[in-house]
Order: sequence, then C-alpha cells, then structure tokens
Amino acid sequence: MKNKFRCCLSIASLLAVTLFCVSADAQDDWPRFRGAGGSGVAASSVPTEWSPDKNIRWKTPLPGAGCSSPIVVGGKVFLTCYSGYGESRQEVGKKEDLARHVVCIDQESGKELWSKTIPVTVEEDDFSGIGVTAHGYASHTPVCDGEHLFVFLGKSGIYAYDLEGNELWNKKVGEGSDSKKWGSAASPVVCDDLVIVPALAESRSVYGLDKKTGEQRWVCESKALDNTWSTPAVVDVDGDRQDIVIGVPDELWALNPKTGKLVWVASGVGGEQTGFYTSPMVSDGMIYASVGGRSGGGSVAVRTGGKKDVTESHVAWNDSKTSSSFASPVVRNGYMFAVGRGGIMQVVDVKTGEQVKKVRMESTDSSKPSNGGPGSRFGSPDYGSPIIAGDKLYYTKGNGETFVFTADADCEQVMANKLTDDAEIFSGTPAVSKGQLLIRSSKFLYCVAE
Repeated sequence: MKNKFRCCLSIASLLAVTLFCVSADAQDDWPRFRGAGGSGVAASSVPTEWSPDKNIRWKTPLPGAGCSSPIVVGGKVFLTCYSGYGESRQEVGKKEDLARHVVCIDQESGKELWSKTIPVTVEEDDFSGIGVTAHGYASHTPVCDGEHLFVFLGKSGIYAYDLEGNELWNKKVGEGSDSKKWGSAASPVVCDDLVIVPALAESRSVYGLDKKTGEQRWVCESKALDNTWSTPAVVDVDGDRQDIVIGVPDELWALNPKTGKLVWVASGVGGEQTGFYTSPMVSDGMIYASVGGRSGGGSVAVRTGGKKDVTESHVAWNDSKTSSSFASPVVRNGYMFAVGRGGIMQVVDVKTGEQVKKVRMESTDSSKPSNGGPGSRFGSPDYGSPIIAGDKLYYTKGNGETFVFTADADCEQVMANKLTDDAEIFSGTPAVSKGQLLIRSSKFLYCVAE
C-alpha cells in the first residue's frame, strides 16, 4: 500500500512538472504575427542596447528576402522568404524562377533545422509599381497552433506542415490581384479548429478552413475586402462567443468564426482612407485600430460584443489626430502607442482617446535613411510594427535601426540600435521569446540577447 502511495505521488509529481513545463514553454512562444493574440506584448525583458559586436547571440543566413515576421513555438523559429525574382530592381530576374521558402531554425543555436522550397505554379503580380517592389513575395507571417504550421503564400495558396517540415495539405484560395496591384500581405490566424485565411487580394475573401484537413468550412466574400491588408484579430467576447475582427477601408468588421457571416460593423474608422494597411488589436475588452492614408486617417476604440451597426453603441472614441501608416498599434498600462509618418511615436490615453504625447525618433546614424526596399522608387516603407517586451517599447525601421522607449506616458527614447553596417532591409516585426529579440532582414535572422 505504501509503495502504491509512493508511486501515485511520483506520477502526480511528474504530471505537475510536465504541466508546468508545457505552461512555461507556451508562455515563451510567439506563435503568430505580433505574438500571442496579436497583442505585440511579451512579459519577458530583452536587451535595450546592441550593436554589430554586442549582444548578438547568433545570426543565420536566409535563402532569400521577405517582409514576413518570425514566429517562435517550442524552441523553433519559423519564417518565410522568396528568391529568384524581384529581390532587387537592379537584377529583377525571371518571374518563372520565383520560389518561396519556409525555414525552421533552432532558437538556441541559430542552426537551420529544415527548409522547404515551394516553386511558383501560378503567375504572380509583376515586380513593378510602388507596392510589390517595396515588400516582395513573402509578406505573410506564418501561424502555429503548437502542432501545425500554416504558411500563406498568396496566389500559391496556404500550406500546412507538421513541426518537422512534413507537408500535410495545401489549398488555393484565389488567384486574383488587388485593384491597386500592390500585392498580398495579410497573415493567417488560428481560431479553435480553424485556420482563418485573409485572401483579400486573391479573391476578396476571408476563408475558414479546417486546420487538420484544409477543408473549407465557410468563406466570406465581398468587394469591400479590396484594398485591405489587415491581419484579423480573434476576439474573445465571452465564454460562448468569439468574433473575427478585420479592418476594411473606413470600417471594422466582425465575422462569426463558425459561419463566416457578418456580426457587426463599425463605420467611420479613420475617415475615408484609400486602404486599410494595419491590423486591429484587442486589450481588456476593447478593440483598437490606427490607420492612415492619403485622404485621411485616425484611431478608434470599439467595445467588444454588439450586433449589426455598432457605430453609435460601441465606439468609445474616434481620434483623427493619431494615425498610422503601416504599423499596427500596441497597448500597455492604459496607453496606446502608434507610429505615424516621419518617425513619430504617438501616445494615446485609451480611456479618452486623447493624444498625450508625440515623440520624434532620434537616429544615431544619419547616414542611413529609412529606405532601401527591394526596389521601390519611393524607398522602402517602414513596414514593421511596435512591440513591448517587459517595460520597454521597441520599433524597428526599414533600415534596421531599432528604437527603444519607455512603455509609459512619458515614452522617453532609451536607445537607438543597429545590427549591421551592411545594406540590408528590415521589413518584419520582431519576435520575443525567452529573453531573446528575433529580427529578420532581407539576408539574415538575428538573435539579440544578453
């Protein structure tokens, strides 16, 4: 009896330790665009200062360029790249040589664990104009549920892998283009047993696919989904209800994740901007969005829940002073931080919508303007979004310079860091995991850590 009792204790202790390890590992994951829930917030702190010869634990060469962001699950880093066509304006290459790459890298050592090359079988948008030339052909950040990796590749469709790199299924979700021919960029998200695919350019649609089989459960189609590059947010309304919230020009939409049907709409979001380039985020029962455009812009806070037109009933505030170009906002301790044009960090009180401060980013390297995309004649926009690690706010510009601020109302600049003196393009949003800051460029994945 005593032996049985000891055995039970051992099993119970082992189970407790196992559950603790799983929980701890999950807390260190950054499983989608801007981390868990898309919040852009991590509890762990990372260094505030680095340089080419300080606090870079490793850097790993990549098979090609890309605008997507790294994600981290279970000690593995996943990201996408492209090669063969459109890597530079000087050497455009041939469209038939375009290929995408899915890369898995060990988080601790920086060693590549596996890589998959996916040839393009559908003709992609030309490498021309002001959109595709700025971000290229690998702009969607993957998403992982801990067992499956989902990679959206625009017209080539969405691919599912296990974490060892074995392909499970793939599915096309449209082969069209947005009306501006700016290319495709919104990232997939996971909601329960579905992977939500924003095929906005490809088919003006949002798909709900069975994450195990790729079977289509529903599709929401609308012409209004043109000219939006917004990654959806999964909103937990209550124990029985979730909404999928996505931005479209001048509006926020909420979809039912079980049916794909429209649940509510909030109008007047940012005025009559020509496109929705950012992603909404959720914090403490509120949905925040900050958008910008040539003909308008602004920020909005919408209470979760509601049905039909919630413009009057659920919009807490609408501020025309604070707008973002491509960077999605981040919220911490009662303040929203949004990056405006010209390198301005804006601080907004989330209770009132009042802008309390504007801070101009002070560069330490005036010789490197924030430009240099794959070949845009306007230079590379700063596509990354701000994130928070510990009590600091981080924002990486297209030239690779990362600005560090206090994540509070004062928003004081602490440091401006760069990873390299070489000509590299930094278009993704950093990931945070286990005290590491993971930043991708057009050539390398960098690990910043003490």
